[in-house]
Amino acid sequence: MKEKYTYHSVQSEIKFEENTVKSFNKIDSLDQSFRVYENGFLGVHYQKGEMSDDEGFSRARENLSLKRPYPYQPESGVRSRNKCERVLTDKELMDLARTCLSHLSEKYPNFILSGGFYQYHNDEHWVNENGLDYQNIDCNVDANICFKHIDSKDISDGWFSLGDRDFKPEKLYKMAAHYLGSFEKEVELPEEIIVQKQYYDYTEKLIESLNAEKIALGTSLLSGKVGQKVFADSFTLLHDVSDEECWHNTFWDGEGCVIPDDKRVFIENGVVLSGYSDKRTAKKYGVPHTANAGGNYTDIPSIGWLNARIRRSEKTVKELLDGRLSIIPVQYSGGGFNDKGEYVMPVHLALLSDGENILGKLPPFTLSGNMFDMFGKDFIGVGSDNPIFNDKQILVRMNVIKQD
Repeated sequence: MKEKYTYHSVQSEIKFEENTVKSFNKIDSLDQSFRVYENGFLGVHYQKGEMSDDEGFSRARENLSLKRPYPYQPESGVRSRNKCERVLTDKELMDLARTCLSHLSEKYPNFILSGGFYQYHNDEHWVNENGLDYQNIDCNVDANICFKHIDSKDISDGWFSLGDRDFKPEKLYKMAAHYLGSFEKEVELPEEIIVQKQYYDYTEKLIESLNAEKIALGTSLLSGKVGQKVFADSFTLLHDVSDEECWHNTFWDGEGCVIPDDKRVFIENGVVLSGYSDKRTAKKYGVPHTANAGGNYTDIPSIGWLNARIRRSEKTVKELLDGRLSIIPVQYSGGGFNDKGEYVMPVHLALLSDGENILGKLPPFTLSGNMFDMFGKDFIGVGSDNPIFNDKQILVRMNVIKQD
């Protein structure tokens, strides 16, 4: 049985330094993975660039000699999804970059800006002789802005970014107003420390802990906790590839499996329902198969793909704060979660927010917490709106160590 996976990517990028466009580059790349299933083994040939099907499958068949076991039936099904809203020409992307830079330079003359504008246009296509024909197309523009105040002695004072399928300069200007507009005003840390942040950094350890194989082997922080209430009543985590803020994710996993409605809940109202698995893990440990195999151009699929989303509250960020203030880390490094789920992060630059606006710049400090507390007793919620980042924002209480 033969199968072919094609990934066509076009990336346009405009780099700028000190508020001036410096370069343009365009990368048009094609990746192909030819696969042959035979007698419980999988032969794979990865090709960068064009190759005929005859040659690609011939090389994949030769690689059956590597004896990579894959005793599972390939998937079938037909579906196509195109999430593109707008695809810019190179000239339109350049005009966008220059317009935005001109506006930001004029509006915020005390800042030196560097970074880039990027457009990513990807087309993924998977077909096999078992009747599978899946395609996923997506396109978005990103603006990544690194800023430095003219009086600062640091290399940079922070960064912000905006990604959108139909990029509007006004959204970037609003974001710049948050980060740059109140930067020169210094404020003090509030008594109660509530962190407001895009939650992807904070879910890393939790995603690792939900690996069904690690749970079964007893090496996960959630081992022995499946079926138990571990986190806050309001905390629900799911794998979601339908999300509008889910960039370039396919609706299938690395084994071609699709889940109903493109969503599966793993933690519901604080209760751990199951870990995530691929076919091998499900069979080996007798756990539910959750269609969370990672893709691999050059080898057999393996467990490891989870596009985690925390279910939103019906309240806005400001409503969740209920009159309190929050801190937004901007520049931080050298920390994260350890094996026990304890979190420490030195924050060099952060901003104070009321949930809608930035009030000023905070002195340096160190954040600390624990995974079980952050999504348990200290979890406040994920707002229904996107007031600062143009993306979901988690609110969680944490501890602070002030720096002298």
